[in-house]
Amino acid sequence: MEALYHQTNRLLQETQQCFQDLSLKNPETEKEIQARIDQITSNCEKLDIMVHKEPISRRQNAKIRVDQLKYDNKHLQAALRSHQHEMYRRQQEEQEREELLSRRFTHTDHDTSIIIDYSVQHNTSLQNANRGVDDMLRSGSGILDSLRDQRNTIKGAHRKILDIASTLGLSNTTMRLIERRAREDKYILFGGMVVTLLVVILVIIYLT
Repeated sequence: MEALYHQTNRLLQETQQCFQDLSLKNPETEKEIQARIDQITSNCEKLDIMVHKEPISRRQNAKIRVDQLKYDNKHLQAALRSHQHEMYRRQQEEQEREELLSRRFTHTDHDTSIIIDYSVQHNTSLQNANRGVDDMLRSGSGILDSLRDQRNTIKGAHRKILDIASTLGLSNTTMRLIERRAREDKYILFGGMVVTLLVVILVIIYLT
């Protein structure tokens, strides 16, 4: 077991040194590191079996040493995966940059003009919609002001009718009829205001 342990430990240290050559972008170095990691993994599996054959007094210490080898080997595997991921990302960026630089636009290339025309049309439509919404809001505000004025007029007329009725000494029945008609007019006014607000809101939603 001792010979295999020292061999694996030496292989582990040599593999750590091989990572310094990865910056040279040499594919062979990456393959060599992967092969060394596979060999270390295989040795650790053999050492796990040998640990159980060790004397009880030495078994715990032997297991700790093997676990340390396995822990260091996992770090090597993670470092290699990280390097591979970084290299793949750089290759993708270089490929996208090359594709962008190699692309040439000519007077026969209609893709760009179509995109620009669509953007201009979309922007124009949004501006028209905004102007339409502003016009509707101004119109709705004017309608609400008109309804408010009508309500004040009806209130004033109601008070005048009550004053006239009181002066003429009309009966209570006539007074109640007048008050009921005034309430009905008020409901009609409020109903008109609600309907107008709903129409304005629906128009705004439709235009946006």
